[in-house]
Amino acid sequence: MHPCLPLLVLAVSVTAQRPDTLAEAHLSAYRDIPVLRPSEDIRLDAVPAAANMQLADAVSRFTGVQVKDYGGLGGLKTINIRSLGSEHTGVFLDGIQIDNAQNMQVDLGRLSADNLAAVALFNAHKGLRLQTAKEYAAGATLHLYSEAPAADRFLVRLRGGSFGTVNPLIDWGKRFGRMSMRTSAEFVASRGDYKYPYFDTTLVRENGDIRSLRLESQLFGRLDGGSWRLRLYGYGSERGFPGPVIRRASGFPFSAERQADQDMFAQFAWEQDWTPVYSSALRLKYANNYTHYATHPEKNPMALPYDLHYRQQSAYLSFAQCLALSDGWAVDIATDLQGNSLDTDIGQNVSPRRLCFTGALATRYAVEKLRLAAHVAYMGAYDNYALQRAGGWSREDSWRDAWMPSVSAAWTPSDWLELDAFVKRSFRLPSFNDLYYSLMGNSALRPESAMQTGVDLHLRHSVGKWSFDGRISPYYNRVDDKIVAIPTASQFRWTMLNIGLADIIGLDMKTGASCVVGDFKGSLVLRYTYQRAIDHSDPESLTYGNQLPYIPRHSGSADLSLEWRRWMFAWNTQLVGEKWSRSANTDDYRIEPWSVSDAVLSRTFDFGGRLPSLAASIRLANIFDHRYQIVQGYPMPGRSVLAGIDISF
Repeated sequence: MHPCLPLLVLAVSVTAQRPDTLAEAHLSAYRDIPVLRPSEDIRLDAVPAAANMQLADAVSRFTGVQVKDYGGLGGLKTINIRSLGSEHTGVFLDGIQIDNAQNMQVDLGRLSADNLAAVALFNAHKGLRLQTAKEYAAGATLHLYSEAPAADRFLVRLRGGSFGTVNPLIDWGKRFGRMSMRTSAEFVASRGDYKYPYFDTTLVRENGDIRSLRLESQLFGRLDGGSWRLRLYGYGSERGFPGPVIRRASGFPFSAERQADQDMFAQFAWEQDWTPVYSSALRLKYANNYTHYATHPEKNPMALPYDLHYRQQSAYLSFAQCLALSDGWAVDIATDLQGNSLDTDIGQNVSPRRLCFTGALATRYAVEKLRLAAHVAYMGAYDNYALQRAGGWSREDSWRDAWMPSVSAAWTPSDWLELDAFVKRSFRLPSFNDLYYSLMGNSALRPESAMQTGVDLHLRHSVGKWSFDGRISPYYNRVDDKIVAIPTASQFRWTMLNIGLADIIGLDMKTGASCVVGDFKGSLVLRYTYQRAIDHSDPESLTYGNQLPYIPRHSGSADLSLEWRRWMFAWNTQLVGEKWSRSANTDDYRIEPWSVSDAVLSRTFDFGGRLPSLAASIRLANIFDHRYQIVQGYPMPGRSVLAGIDISF
């Protein structure tokens, strides 16, 4: 979590009847009722200025979610849902997956929340029509939704604050006829030089700076019985990796590693209702990602000399069809085809190519109080790569596939009670790094599979001006053939093996209350997560029965939001219990419990007529200056301030 971007929790999701829900958001993506409603969701554009948070900050407060954060604005931020690992989580932008075949890590820090209308988390598939096959195959899904501009607008935003952070943004929305456009440009720069405790002294974080530029344009169109959208995205950054904090010899910096990225993608989606019975959706995407990684041994003589260049390309095609057989019964067929390639100039240049087919056959049935869904998904991946043998290099190939069935049901016996349950199998392919790179490739790796089960009990009730909402969600996940890294004689050499087995028993709880009295709106939400994620890989191992790395047994949050006329105040407190960085749950790998509180105060001004509107905000992150770590060896920032002003024409 970047220090200057606090967690604005309830400020973006207060509604009169149901706090923190998209049920009343009227997103175009929610055209029919899902079989399973989202486990958590946020309406990001509900409150101007207050919703301008970093995407990782918004997601980190979801119940049952851990965001692994390496600190600072430029630090890597990945998501882990219900202890399954980030590789089992699909991140979808307007229904199309954001993927990374090289390491299967989606860095939420590279995605902006400013162009999004809402974020929703599903622990099982939604059970909606015209989903992609990859949505059916993912273990859990994080959906990012954008919307066409409601009116013509030109926005200029300037934010700045602690650690030399500067963040200007320009956003232009325009409507013309049956089409609309939204274009934005955002620049981020920060020194990342925050203080942190170092044994018996205090040091300043070095080499944690970042400079990035994001350019994004969207085009929306309406057709008779359908709609389409086109998105163009470009991102460039240059940053330092400060590395872990360890005892060192005097005079040597902790890290001189630098990374430059140039990412772009273009995606297109078209949905059409051809008849009252038959609908279809076509989705296309092309992505090109370039990475330059260098260690600069001239600045750190202890570093291995690396100067590496990677180029990853991806092409994706999805075609989904829906056949409405009756008023409450529908059948869906989805087929996806994706090709990935990775080229690099490192010594073990195996130039892997992957062609992946994913197909799903699904059915949904709904009556007045009961909704049922079932699907079976299939994924097959063909890899072609170079392999060095005694006689030289040769091209080899491999095939991996798996079947993934799922059944889910939701029962709503009354307006205040809803009960749903699901059973689902998912799996993840080994990444290119797992198989072929970083001196640790193992081309015989099997896919990592997970069996997921869960139950949700959702309660809601309204009394006068008050609304109450609660959810209790027990679950059990079993992960087989877990892919793990085993160190060899050198700390820079690793061997990848399928030896893991994990049993995960958890409980998510959430309760909230909101009220509306005249010009006043208030909301309070409390969340709690219990996760017993146990390593059952080897009964003879000393780590057998221990908690999995980076999974706390206990965590929770408290969110308060108050609105009065044009004023808004939000407060968030997060609490995380002890956890370990290794399966060996010893004191050497123990990460201390921590709590962090953030607050924001904003005021909007509307002068009427043709004058521009104005919104000002000030945010205080880590108010009590608590020193903590999310990843062992990577200290998080202390107290910081970020101020912002928005001018809309």
